[in-house]
Amino acid sequence: MEYPDSSDAFAAPSNHALGAGLKQRHVVMLSIGGCIGAGLFVGSGHAIAEAGPASILAYLFASLLVVLVMRMLGEMACAMPDSGSFSTYADKAIGPWAGFTIGWMYWWFWVLVVPMEATAAANILNTWFPTVPVWELCLGVTLLMTGANLVSVKHYGELEFWFAVIKVVAIIGFIGCGVVALSGILPKVHPTPVQTIMGHGGFMPRGFLPVVGALLTTMSTFLGTEIVTIAASESANPAREISRAIKSVIWRISFFYIGSIAVIICVIPWNNPSLVQIGSYQSVLEAFHIPYAKPIMDVLILTAVGSCLNSSLYTCSRMLFSLGKRKQAPSIVTNTNAAGVPVYAVLGSTIVAFGGVAANYLAPKYVFEALLSTTGMIALLVYFVIAICQVRLRRHLTAAQLRVKMWFHPFLALAVIVMIVAASVVMLCNPDHRQEVVATLGSSLALAVVGYWRQRRSAAVRY
Repeated sequence: MEYPDSSDAFAAPSNHALGAGLKQRHVVMLSIGGCIGAGLFVGSGHAIAEAGPASILAYLFASLLVVLVMRMLGEMACAMPDSGSFSTYADKAIGPWAGFTIGWMYWWFWVLVVPMEATAAANILNTWFPTVPVWELCLGVTLLMTGANLVSVKHYGELEFWFAVIKVVAIIGFIGCGVVALSGILPKVHPTPVQTIMGHGGFMPRGFLPVVGALLTTMSTFLGTEIVTIAASESANPAREISRAIKSVIWRISFFYIGSIAVIICVIPWNNPSLVQIGSYQSVLEAFHIPYAKPIMDVLILTAVGSCLNSSLYTCSRMLFSLGKRKQAPSIVTNTNAAGVPVYAVLGSTIVAFGGVAANYLAPKYVFEALLSTTGMIALLVYFVIAICQVRLRRHLTAAQLRVKMWFHPFLALAVIVMIVAASVVMLCNPDHRQEVVATLGSSLALAVVGYWRQRRSAAVRY
């Protein structure tokens, strides 16, 4: 099995090549703040309400899993930078049917994220501009982000740079306030951390199973960390930028996620309705008597939502472009403009996303919820595929290509595979999450059948 030199993939833009407009500062900030979405600021409250203070175990497990998976992905991405990332590696390591399946599943996930994030942004904007209908604001936000993605990758990078700066500064400020307040420097405005954590049924008030169930929420929060390996392929030196991003993933996740969750569970009781009603961050700010907590959180959530929406459209288009390059999607999606932007891939993803927006507003609620359930455990599926690919591809990589190496190969990779399978089985046994697991695996199986049929047909035509 031979792989092209990574420099060949980044020649001057043609009508079928991506540009290289991302600067180092874009990739750095994308690696730091790209995985921070509204899920941390709001969705973490749902995980805590489900599993209690023990939800931090779900975040710790998810963090460990993400660190290991990103290390594996970094090994492959540094050696073979590609806009298709793990989908391309699945193609090489397992077979075209696997790359087809995980590529389209991942694309589908981010297409459905667009209507969710656009609606969230529109709802916030509607509180500021109540005379403008929510659907018009939703349309406007989506069109704005589509326009930014159509101009050049540099515009995407610039937007993400400033989105990331705002999010990172906000989280550092949040954790800083928590440390100051909990250390007793400020007047006590809440019970002690021990009372908050242990005084409402103990550390694990609902048992162990809800902690595993909360894993789905936490994993969906982390999904997006891998986007840096897709985006870095459009920088001047993909291998270098990916290597830098991967090596810093441990402290980023530990500080931003674990630090934030620790502050929340030390301040707000897990059964406080405000965690779900107004979100975890706002609940803490109000407990600290921070003035204008709601407007501050509205701006922060709008920033996170805008960042996620921007990245969703970017990721959709690049994955579709990669599928097209491998003849697993219509060839028209590989056409690029003078700036190296896959225009038809962006527009095609946007059109499908608009269909999701329409379903969200016009169809019965259960229709859109059924669509969402097909991607309920996509994060675990993606991580499972990455682990399989790393184990299989390592023997084909030279020492010069291994700028980032997975620790204790292959034992940690195999441990990740076992952990993912075990977590999936436990969630399948949990009635609260069974539908998501079944729907995701069912839709993946259907795509795998189609992909395998295409692979067999292609082989028959070739010979």
